[in-house]
Amino acid sequence: MSKLMKSKPGRLFALLLPLIFLCIPVSSQVVNHEVAKNPLQPDAPEQPIPYSHKKHLAMGLQCQMCHTAPAPGNQMTFPATATCMTCHAAVAANKPAIQKLIGFSKSGQPIPWVRVYKVLPGINWTHRKHLEAGARCETCHGEMAQMDRISEVTSVTTMYVCLNCHQKNNAKTTCDTCHAWPKAAVTCSSISRPKYAIRSVSLRDNTKRVSTGFSFPADWLARS
Repeated sequence: MSKLMKSKPGRLFALLLPLIFLCIPVSSQVVNHEVAKNPLQPDAPEQPIPYSHKKHLAMGLQCQMCHTAPAPGNQMTFPATATCMTCHAAVAANKPAIQKLIGFSKSGQPIPWVRVYKVLPGINWTHRKHLEAGARCETCHGEMAQMDRISEVTSVTTMYVCLNCHQKNNAKTTCDTCHAWPKAAVTCSSISRPKYAIRSVSLRDNTKRVSTGFSFPADWLARS
């Protein structure tokens, strides 16, 4: 190495090396946290048409070619049947699965894909803001390029994962960041019964009244 550095080409290389690293594009906004795996390891749901992300991504397809986030960008959409037919009008057109795809295309009906990751009610969620912040599809959904069938392999829909990722990336963690929050101050008198289920539950001879936005089983405290 010392001989190389003493030669003229070697000295030139040493001068250019810092410039090479400066020219490498580095995103200033990259989410630097891997989402925890789903300990439940649920099975992949049955889809109306078998689809392998592994096979299609290996062919060079990109996520945004099939999945878009129309305004306001809250949820990624499934590909339109016409998008699939762009290739499959000619590719593998005789296979049973593609014949089923063609049937959906001729009928004009959308393919009833089963959504794998579901945002819980009352959560303010937007794909667009997370993508703009540098999150990648595999950050939250796992290594899609290695999956023939998609299942909920990560715990991305849990509150712990959201808070942990926000803290590691210096994002907001206040309640109203993710949860629908009333604009006016909430008082006991302003809570209406249709929206808030009030249950009386008995635990060790002590009656406790619980006011919440959800209807809990009568024995939820005893089981906690």
